[in-house]
Amino acid sequence: MEHLRVAAIGAGGMASGHFRNLSDFEDVELVAICDISEAQAIRQCKKYGGKPYTNYEMMLDKEHIDAVYICIPPFAHGEPELAVCQRQIPLFIEKPLSTQMKVAQNIYQAIQEYNIITSIGYHWRYQHNINLAKSLLSEQKIVGALGYWMSGFPGTPWWSIRERSGGQHVEQTTHVFDLCRYLINSDVVSVHGFSAQDSTKVIKNHNVDDMSIINIRFANGVIVNITSACMLKKWSRIRLELFCDGLVVEIEPSLELSFIDTSSTDEGTKGGNLRINRSGQIEEHIHYMSGYVTEDRVFIDAVKTGNTSQIRSTYADSLKTLELTLAASLSFETGKVINLKEPSILD
Repeated sequence: MEHLRVAAIGAGGMASGHFRNLSDFEDVELVAICDISEAQAIRQCKKYGGKPYTNYEMMLDKEHIDAVYICIPPFAHGEPELAVCQRQIPLFIEKPLSTQMKVAQNIYQAIQEYNIITSIGYHWRYQHNINLAKSLLSEQKIVGALGYWMSGFPGTPWWSIRERSGGQHVEQTTHVFDLCRYLINSDVVSVHGFSAQDSTKVIKNHNVDDMSIINIRFANGVIVNITSACMLKKWSRIRLELFCDGLVVEIEPSLELSFIDTSSTDEGTKGGNLRINRSGQIEEHIHYMSGYVTEDRVFIDAVKTGNTSQIRSTYADSLKTLELTLAASLSFETGKVINLKEPSILD
């Protein structure tokens, strides 16, 4: 397979970054884009090529497609993935997998049944500095970690509605939870979370938490605290700190999208920082390459060759990140510690 024909379901902001990357790959042709907004689909096709659709079933049946990108809001997952799986087409899916564990489990069952190649959009895993940190930490005993996604409020209308986005910890801070899992390399055994809203603030169609604090225990004994906040203005903290005996690893992953000029080494386009503190001896790394570009290239190569060994975020693995964040949601509601050894707790 020399020339890959790619289609997309969803044509919003996250999809745009992937379209840009795919259009730069000489061995890829974007043949169709589907969105519930016909104007949006037409606009993206004019820019990146392909035929616009508003019905993904029609698109999947009419076009010859080698791979599909699904970049849709959290609440919309389910039927699109199942339709693609039934046609046995490889899938790239933007995070999070869903707002409901049962929906994601049904998708995973179809992926297994049809033996579908999958890659999930946890692009931090593909940043070079994350690889450096993982290599270093694999030789250490991690004791604990602190994670943060504290920033302002995204403008996307569905984001502020818990039933549609899942809340900040499910939709946005999921990157921090996933990076914790990736670096700690162990299963989560328990989750306990607290959340809060500003009771003086009344905003129509807004019921997500303004802030949450989530405590996690891993099977290997590592303890983690992750804080989310979305009500801040002109201040942010998005980072992960991991603590070992005599060693602190501080990571500020890249938030850039692929439309940033990642070929530049200008300070304004850096792709993420890594700071290693060995008992006061500081070592810093700045990464300039885009994790978005790398994850897209890896997925395309996997589809072309059938070799999936370079994919760092499969559906099966990402399901564990979703389980973790939804367990936190359940803890918010019940006030209880959620034990993930109970397999049906989130069904």
